[in-house]
Amino acid sequence: MQDLRTAAPALTTLSDEESMFRDAVREFAGTEVRPHVQAMDEAAQFRPELIQRIFELGLMGIEVPEQYGGAGGSIFLAVLAIEELARVDASAAIYVDVHNTLVNNALLRWGSNEQQRRYFPRLTTDLLGAFALSEPGSGSDAFALETRAERTAGGWELTGRKFWITNGAEAGLFIVFANGDPAKGYKGITAFVVEREFPGFAVGKKENKLGIRASSTTELILERCRVPDANVLGPVGQGYKIAIETLNEGRIGIGAQMIGVGAGALEAATAYVKERRQFGRPVAEFQGVQFQLAQMTTDLEAARLMVYNAARLKDAGQPFAAQAAMAKLFSSQVADRTTSNCLELFGGYGYSKEYPAEKYYRDAKIGTIYEGTSNMQLQTIAKTLLK
Repeated sequence: MQDLRTAAPALTTLSDEESMFRDAVREFAGTEVRPHVQAMDEAAQFRPELIQRIFELGLMGIEVPEQYGGAGGSIFLAVLAIEELARVDASAAIYVDVHNTLVNNALLRWGSNEQQRRYFPRLTTDLLGAFALSEPGSGSDAFALETRAERTAGGWELTGRKFWITNGAEAGLFIVFANGDPAKGYKGITAFVVEREFPGFAVGKKENKLGIRASSTTELILERCRVPDANVLGPVGQGYKIAIETLNEGRIGIGAQMIGVGAGALEAATAYVKERRQFGRPVAEFQGVQFQLAQMTTDLEAARLMVYNAARLKDAGQPFAAQAAMAKLFSSQVADRTTSNCLELFGGYGYSKEYPAEKYYRDAKIGTIYEGTSNMQLQTIAKTLLK
């Protein structure tokens, strides 16, 4: 097995290219996204022109080969982009996260040459993607799918409903999982590339959420949705394998989002305690506050190293599923604690929308839920340990 130390730089070391990329995303997030964050959160609507700017900056094709209009980069670059966007707005980060780590990733791993030629030039320029696995009765039990796929002349008909679909309101392409042979259980599941305009496909209600409110989360309705054979993703009956392996990379992206949210909250709290005065001096001069800041900084650095390590392992072609689960689990826990503590450092103002602490707190909670709850991550880690 290749030694990771020879396969990639030290975890905390960024190459010049990586540093320049990170700094460019940080500047975009700070100058173009930040001025709209509060308004987008209150309206529960992401600005369409910002989505287009994200495409223009090349952030929607980070791992896609250059021949298809992508950057030909790595999951590590995607992690840097997601982290920097989440420091400012978790909703912006999840648009980039889902599109890269789930949709593009699935097509890279399982798409035919024809599918890649057909879709990647659009997925890197203006076509937003979504990943449709969850259903009303299948959350953690992801393969208890009720959506059915029936063969027809030259294709398939999909019938069912999908819930909690990130990017659903704006996406034009969906990776949809349906069971074509229920008698085989999860081995009957097949993945399909579904375009929004396919007959029988519709986007349903949009969820009114606690956090990441500017990110759309919708229901999908499939009523005998006609999908051609050319849009079957991977082998028939291998949808369960496609979903599992795609979500492994997706969890690295969620980890990056969570360390970004935690870092953004900590930066805001650190600036505030330097300005806020109590008992005749800045709050930051109190040792109790200093210790809280030090502990949160340490926790975030540990979470960041776990996320970066999982990304480096994936890029080096090493097994990374357990490391991705640990990174997602720990980073979501750290983000939950950090944003809660930072809110308290703002005192009463932390509970007010006048300051950003309450939004970071709301945005962090989803990290313990989507792309596998914390209990599901623990199960993955335990299975690896006991194998």
